[in-house]
Amino acid sequence: MQATRLTLICHARTVAQKLARFPTDEPVEMDWQSAKDSRSFLYKGIPRLMCGPEMRTRQTAQLFGDTAEIIDALRDCDFGRWNGARINDLQQSEPENLQAWLTDPKSAPHGGESVTQVVARVAAWLNTLQTTPGHVVAVTHPFVIRAALTHVLQSTAFNLIDIEPLSAIELRFNGCWRLRLPGTELEEAL
Repeated sequence: MQATRLTLICHARTVAQKLARFPTDEPVEMDWQSAKDSRSFLYKGIPRLMCGPEMRTRQTAQLFGDTAEIIDALRDCDFGRWNGARINDLQQSEPENLQAWLTDPKSAPHGGESVTQVVARVAAWLNTLQTTPGHVVAVTHPFVIRAALTHVLQSTAFNLIDIEPLSAIELRFNGCWRLRLPGTELEEAL
């Protein structure tokens, strides 16, 4: 049985991230058009390329190839009425709601998705990949990557995971999902 190799890549930095705002459907701040295909050499063969539906994931996916399949399960968390809001402003205007959201994974005071709902959505998507051998490269959001790691590691540490722009996490499925941390040699990671 051939294993499923999943490389989760966080989208490139956005202005919302720099300003500590909840995201909207904003573009990446880099000149992604002149960098198209600049990272396509990173993986041997031709992996199946997927991305979330937002502009920032579609633009970042263009760095890895031009045939990304848009997957709804890779969409960012629905932050409801907090979309575009500054975290510092919420600490002033809704400190109890923000604290509840940070400490209770079932909480969704913003009217969007809870952490529990995002983890369930991502877990269902991971289940569909278990019968898809080969390499999948998925460009998505920090929340989705955190949800995948929380599910795979059977953890409750969702809010203790930081995902930097353009970082990559690799998961493998061969009977069960496993986190794989590549070595420091670039060729070993490929």
